[in-house]
Amino acid sequence: MHTSDFDFELPEELVAQLPARHRSASRLLWLDGASGAMRDALFVNLPSFLAAGDLLVFNDTRVIKARLSGRKESGGKVEVLIERILGEQQALAHIRASHAPKPGGRLMLADAIEVEVLQRQGDLTLLRFLGAKPVAALLEKHGALPLPPYITHAPGSLDEERYQTIYAREAGAVAAPTAGLHFDAPMLEALREKGVDTAFVTLHVGAGTFQPVRVDRIAQHQMHSERYSVPESTVAAIHAARARGGKVTAVGTTALRALESAARGGELQAGSGETDIFITPGYRFNVAERLLTNFHLPRSTLLMLVAAFAGLDNIRRAYQHAIEQHYRFFSYGDAMLIERRDAD
Repeated sequence: MHTSDFDFELPEELVAQLPARHRSASRLLWLDGASGAMRDALFVNLPSFLAAGDLLVFNDTRVIKARLSGRKESGGKVEVLIERILGEQQALAHIRASHAPKPGGRLMLADAIEVEVLQRQGDLTLLRFLGAKPVAALLEKHGALPLPPYITHAPGSLDEERYQTIYAREAGAVAAPTAGLHFDAPMLEALREKGVDTAFVTLHVGAGTFQPVRVDRIAQHQMHSERYSVPESTVAAIHAARARGGKVTAVGTTALRALESAARGGELQAGSGETDIFITPGYRFNVAERLLTNFHLPRSTLLMLVAAFAGLDNIRRAYQHAIEQHYRFFSYGDAMLIERRDAD
């Protein structure tokens, strides 16, 4: 398939710049991958699409304050986005500068943090943070929330609250698992009262999630790698849901990628590691029957994943419907609930 198969025109005003007034105040588009049927709803209606005995699987990653501004020794400006913390003093980062800093050079970030450039590793740069304080503590004190590139305002207190799920607990992501942003305490309580169970996986979302696919044929694309973990308790919860006839809903593409990474052998296995799984149309899913997700960027790997889950023609029609009905797109936008289309 070609990357152009996943392109679409989106009016700029439909890119959500701010979250809805309340977490659960967004809209919800239901899509049946088998029949192509669609239904407009509200996110507060989510329990009506689920049944007692169903299971929701959430990604409990927590977004870190990964963005830092500073200068090189020469005085040139740099923008640093930490992709991954490696122990107490080192991290991999994306660096934007007029001239890439060379190994052995030093950076001064946030007027407080001295960093040594160690080496390039592909698109990333390995950094060593000088001094005794660990990287995580320095980022929490001096870093800024890494809002997506299509959100144009500087992060503020509202973003620090709302660009984080209410159940986030495992620090390590540089982007939020945005399908989970819609959930508030009353919604979780309503789901419990209906008899819908919950479980958790962890996938630390990387900055690569926002990168468009730049090759012509999607089979040529090299997927970025992310850390994930699927605990025994979640595997047990999925088996229990299946035994009682319930359906499994992955809350977000990241939760779905974690589950499918843990089921690459055909059977779901607890464990953790690195995943570069790239899900495109024709993929046979092993775990979830439903996917709750937001509306994704054109030409992105996430759009290819939802097309695999629902069928490309269905996704094209659903996105066109969402544009015509003025749904809000991307991280702070509205949600979709997709019933899986089984592979032909």
